Amino acid sequence: MNFNDQKVAVIWDMDGVIADTAQLHFRAWRSVFLGHNVGFIYQDFRHSFGQRNDTIIKNILGPKVNSDLINSIAGEKEKRFLDFIEEDLQALPGAVGLIKALHRSGCPLALGSSAPLANIEFILKKLKLKKYFPVITSNEDVLQGKPDPQVFLLAATRLNVEPSGCLVIEDAVAGVEAARNAGMKCIAVTNTHGPEHLKEADLVVDSLASVTAETIFNILNTGGSKTSGPN
Repeated sequence: MNFNDQKVAVIWDMDGVIADTAQLHFRAWRSVFLGHNVGFIYQDFRHSFGQRNDTIIKNILGPKVNSDLINSIAGEKEKRFLDFIEEDLQALPGAVGLIKALHRSGCPLALGSSAPLANIEFILKKLKLKKYFPVITSNEDVLQGKPDPQVFLLAATRLNVEPSGCLVIEDAVAGVEAARNAGMKCIAVTNTHGPEHLKEADLVVDSLASVTAETIFNILNTGGSKTSGPN
């Protein structure tokens, strides 16, 4: 199997798909909001994971929060998050192996994330994965975050691949919706949400360890099966 003669690509989300950062993000958000005398529980985090910082802050503080406070809280949060990942960062099961298998098969890869570019580059460098992603789109590249499809559509444009030839790998509800809104195929992994919340994906799996380059090739060429992977 070889992707070289196919006009297709795979666009990866990062947090909760490649990097096991959920608890680190939660700790950073909770710490910053606590400093502003605002409660932030894990249910709040699960609801917002995968969204842009400004969206998360507006969800917690209300839509009328001023931009200076948004920027201040977002800056504090990212500083604490980078401190946490410096100490404790792991790749999620199956992610690195699948990235390398797709690369060997000649499949173009991009990363489309709601995270700031500095976080993306730091994590990819720490996991020794940066060379596999010639195209990176971050929250600084778009005006609207997921479930708006901008971040994925821009990645497709930079890869010179039509949206219909792209497959997105996601873990968040907003990310799956963004892939659908972009007209792309999608594999969802249940690292953050249960399968019942991700059913709009073409394939739902408990771990990327159960996904191969051939799995992706088949979805891109057959339209997918909208089924659940092995438990």
